[in-house]
Amino acid sequence: MNIRCSNIVPIPMADSVGESDIWRTEREFVSGNMYHIIAPSGTGKTSFVSILFGIRKDYSGTVFFDNQNIAHIPLLEWANIRRNKVSMVFQGLGLFPELTTLENIALKNKLTQHKTSAEIHTLISRLGLQNHIHKPAAILSFGQQQRVALIRALCQPFECLLLDEPFSHLDSENATICMHIIEEELQQQNAIGILTSLENKYYSNQHHVLNL
Repeated sequence: MNIRCSNIVPIPMADSVGESDIWRTEREFVSGNMYHIIAPSGTGKTSFVSILFGIRKDYSGTVFFDNQNIAHIPLLEWANIRRNKVSMVFQGLGLFPELTTLENIALKNKLTQHKTSAEIHTLISRLGLQNHIHKPAAILSFGQQQRVALIRALCQPFECLLLDEPFSHLDSENATICMHIIEEELQQQNAIGILTSLENKYYSNQHHVLNL
């Protein structure tokens, strides 16, 4: 999948934003590449990834998945896209608080059958969550919850992975581990990665850095 954005801008922000690397310009996201979008709070990072995920429709301009205008994608087709083509880590995470770490992850994987049990437990161990497998998400720290949400997002096939400030509550060591895992998954699936953050400390020389 390639993604092309043509002169898009959220309608509520139309009077407050000018041209940037994303807004009011032509921008293409190509398979196999990682894009790091840097911007202060309130400039539309969440709005942008929400447009790409199909949950915000209040924008002008056009977004294409390959040659398909996403504004014309039916609701039922979006469900299939979100299961097989586009995965997302939301800034608010969206975990089920009463479910355990493993249950939150397994619930997604039961729908997709994308990861083996061994693969899931390897990710849990790499992200330092092995002692929290049976704890409900509600009692985990936000940083621990972010790692659970990342594993859950990886439990499906995807051509594009959207990550909205996924490391905001992680120390540098855990953020680095997460980034390595993300890069491995993107390479395996030849997928697009789009990550938003407030600062640029997470990107490598292989990332395309864009300012919103």
